[in-house]
Amino acid sequence: MAEREVRLMDDGHVVLVDGRPQSHVDLGDPTRLAFDYVRRMGDVIDALGEPGAPLRVIHVGGAGMTLPRYVAATRAGSRQTVLEPDEELTALVRRDLPLPPRSGIKVRPVDGRAGLGDLPDGRADLLVLDAYDDGLVPPELLTAPALAEVARVLAPTGVALLNVVDRAPFPVIRATVAGLRTVLPHLAAGLEPATRRARRPGNVLLLAGAAPVPVEAWRARSSTGLSPYQVLDGGEVSSSFGGGTPAQDADTACWPG
Repeated sequence: MAEREVRLMDDGHVVLVDGRPQSHVDLGDPTRLAFDYVRRMGDVIDALGEPGAPLRVIHVGGAGMTLPRYVAATRAGSRQTVLEPDEELTALVRRDLPLPPRSGIKVRPVDGRAGLGDLPDGRADLLVLDAYDDGLVPPELLTAPALAEVARVLAPTGVALLNVVDRAPFPVIRATVAGLRTVLPHLAAGLEPATRRARRPGNVLLLAGAAPVPVEAWRARSSTGLSPYQVLDGGEVSSSFGGGTPAQDADTACWPG
């Protein structure tokens, strides 16, 4: 049975599952994103549409609800649905790190694949896939059928933001890029230079849409923080992470770990 806890750390609260940090939450300042990769995801959110305009957001994976809190604080009036299957974790977060009143955040106790299948077409302006099990994205969320579901629930100008950890030669990223291109042809990626150069594993953020994604607006934010990173446009994504084959559901048993 997984061990879940909330600890005071780094001037905030850290949610841990089996000792692995899942989320950092600053109850006093929900716009403070302490983890570097989460800050990059916040940069993407800031680059979407009109500054401060509300969004319809689906989160696949919730844990401490760091990004839903960020959206609620920076884009008042947003409607957000979080698909989080770990009901014990959600209960712990609600008790120790309660969501602000009238936040517009609804949590559904369902896994991402089943939850996506229950959503209507065109529901989301933004879909965030940030779900992890023992440090890896559950492979059933990155197969071609799953990515087709992601595309289905997006509005025509909506975007999907996926957080995927991988290492050279990047088999998971390559398969995911190939799968995304079949349904959401416009791509960008954000990552640390050391990860791109295959020096160490890391978080690769993939941004995809049926319509062009805000590459330049994201890139403008990528060099302003304490930990600068690279933003790749579609051609650079292809040159760095092309050549893959979309994964099918039957392939998940041999998914790289």
